Amino acid sequence: MQLMMYLGNDLIEAVQLDDANIPKPGYLGSFKRNLKEKYTELIRQFPEPPNFWVINPYPQIPSSKKK
Repeated sequence: MQLMMYLGNDLIEAVQLDDANIPKPGYLGSFKRNLKEKYTELIRQFPEPPNFWVINPYPQIPSSKKK
């Protein structure tokens, strides 16, 4: 899984996540805080706050069963 930060329609950065830690409190928040600090100046230039998405860039495709 990846945490992706967008400003408007622009992808700013994607961070690789450990799937097992995603449900743990504060895990995603720490990445979001770090990204907000890293891009503070860029964020100030946009009227809207950044959007964060957690996605699986490589979804598993179910294998077909052979008869």
